[in-house]
Amino acid sequence: MHNQDQEIASLKEVSNAFKSYFLSDDSKSVATYRQTVQEVADAIAKQIQTQQQPYIGKSPAELKELIAAVDLFPSKGKNISDVMKQTEALVIESNISVYHPHCLAHLHCPTFVASLAAEMIISAFNQSMDSWDQAPAATMIEQAFCDELCKLYGFDEQSDATFTGGGTMSNFMGLLLARDHYSQQNFNWNIQADGLPPEASNFRILCAENAHFTVAQSASILGLGQNSVVKIKDQTLAENEAELEKTILALKAEGLLPIAYVATAGTTDFGSMGNIENLSKIVHQYGMWLHVDAAFGGALMFSKKHKHKLKGIEQADSVTIDFHKLFYQPISCGVFIVKNKASFNFIRLHADYLNPESNAEMGILDLVYKSIQTTRRFDALKPFIALQHVGLDNFEKMIDHTIDLAQKVSAVIEEDASLELAYKTPINAVVFRYQPVQKVDSVTLDTINNSIKKNLLLSGKAIIGQTYFNNTAFLKFTLLNPMTQELEVIHLLNEIKSMGDTLLSELQTASSL
Repeated sequence: MHNQDQEIASLKEVSNAFKSYFLSDDSKSVATYRQTVQEVADAIAKQIQTQQQPYIGKSPAELKELIAAVDLFPSKGKNISDVMKQTEALVIESNISVYHPHCLAHLHCPTFVASLAAEMIISAFNQSMDSWDQAPAATMIEQAFCDELCKLYGFDEQSDATFTGGGTMSNFMGLLLARDHYSQQNFNWNIQADGLPPEASNFRILCAENAHFTVAQSASILGLGQNSVVKIKDQTLAENEAELEKTILALKAEGLLPIAYVATAGTTDFGSMGNIENLSKIVHQYGMWLHVDAAFGGALMFSKKHKHKLKGIEQADSVTIDFHKLFYQPISCGVFIVKNKASFNFIRLHADYLNPESNAEMGILDLVYKSIQTTRRFDALKPFIALQHVGLDNFEKMIDHTIDLAQKVSAVIEEDASLELAYKTPINAVVFRYQPVQKVDSVTLDTINNSIKKNLLLSGKAIIGQTYFNNTAFLKFTLLNPMTQELEVIHLLNEIKSMGDTLLSELQTASSL
């Protein structure tokens, strides 16, 4: 008996020792958690307050050397404060600041403080959104949030939504359901049970030429192949309705089967968008599924001034919306909406250990049935808490400010003889290039504009985007940050012109030698 008591005491001692590494009911554990959170918060605040450029960290070579010096799998642990100091030096001090007004390259937004608080709750409780018994209140909040979101986008009670990791997964789900729906409706073929039907090699997915690359990526993963995607050209960057119908008829005449059209409400490069209402009429006339990729432009629904640009979105069969873009949420946070919740039956599965059918009979809601992910984070908490704090009125003002800013900056570029605007954006993306008054050949211009982007990045002065328009190199501002002011962007434009002049002079001098 004595030996048994000793064994129990020994096991308890080991168990208590483990508590220092976890958040638990142990007072020392709680104290460590509080201290660590405070140290991290202080380090982040210090970096944000003192970082005067989008990037002030180490060079790629220096970072590689620093990381190589770290024992990534140490046999003995270290004091948590020491680990955090190492992390501060290695990660926080070499961080791209999405809060800086000159961080303008991507659809990469600053985040609401309330959402950062939500991240702490999400990670601390570590709930998984697949079954109610892992996330009771979280499940109910996510479903309520999804229901209300569907209403806001004009859908009725037959619709539903699920949170995803972002536009890539949402677009994939849209095309997966489109494929399965078409097979079921036209061939009474259940792809979930029987795999692709014989006719699948003739399936075609249509989209505009500048649609997101995830359309082709999804087609590949779905077993249809990238060649099943038919891209429709339009020099205006708007989606060509006449060309869409012409393409549908041409495909049908060849014996091919157009199953879906992907409309884009805010392209990544230009923020361009088509007329969703008109597109939906054509798509549905020919028995196709309409998926709207509104990952970028979906937030316009919250602006009275700009929501008309999404007119007809309620006619879509499925919609992609990203909260980690113009909704100012930490990555990752996306939503996938379906017009008819029965569409989720194409991916519905039951597991006795997770979501037995008896749960539904008892009114227990398990969200795994409408997701291709099993384990999911409680990402709905981020926009839920943020909108409670910010309110729709302020959120609307933020959206309007950024779009107004993009329009003002575009006007400044149009009036400047040393700059060229590629396209008048309907939302936040401003695509332009340095183009001096004197005549310069296209190869030299491309070299200069590409060098401007690279030099700004390596100097840490600005993080701006780049793209090609009509086979010519252009620069890009993605103006998502509601804290950015017009003068700050104009200052950067002046820096770009000055840098362009210097590069042009250097190239001309080199060519004359």
